[in-house]
Amino acid sequence: MTQSNHTNLALFREGFISEIDPYPIQTPEIKSGAAYYFETASGLRYQVLFAKKKNSYLENIVNFSVLSEDFEDEYSETNRGEIYRVIATVVEIIRIYHHHHSYSTSYEFSGEFKEGNDHRETSIRTLLYYRKAKEIMHPAWEIDIRGNKVVVRRKKQQRFA
Repeated sequence: MTQSNHTNLALFREGFISEIDPYPIQTPEIKSGAAYYFETASGLRYQVLFAKKKNSYLENIVNFSVLSEDFEDEYSETNRGEIYRVIATVVEIIRIYHHHHSYSTSYEFSGEFKEGNDHRETSIRTLLYYRKAKEIMHPAWEIDIRGNKVVVRRKKQQRFA
């Protein structure tokens, strides 16, 4: 396998096109930047931030949160009937980010627990992210749930003699 083939490994399955239009995305001024923003129809402003893991610059933690002042903290209940379009927008942001960081080997994200559900090992939001990842990821990537985290990782490439 050549290096260019390895770096151009598709993140999403072949032919994947979201059935839901994402919200307009504010991309970083520097294409390789890590902070993206969008606003929903109801006025909620979100930030999607990519952080590098301490042990590997090629591994990413994806954090998305509400920046609107309507909520006391970023983990408040924000369901305004926009969840599927929000997820479509986050998926598009991950696609854009991966295009500019094609050497990335993993993406990790987790969903916060709703009040009263913190006794569960995995949050309902994390399970939703897991189902979406299973639906859209290219077969060259493996998807696992580890506690309350969804981890999408490139499968090891077999080398031929």
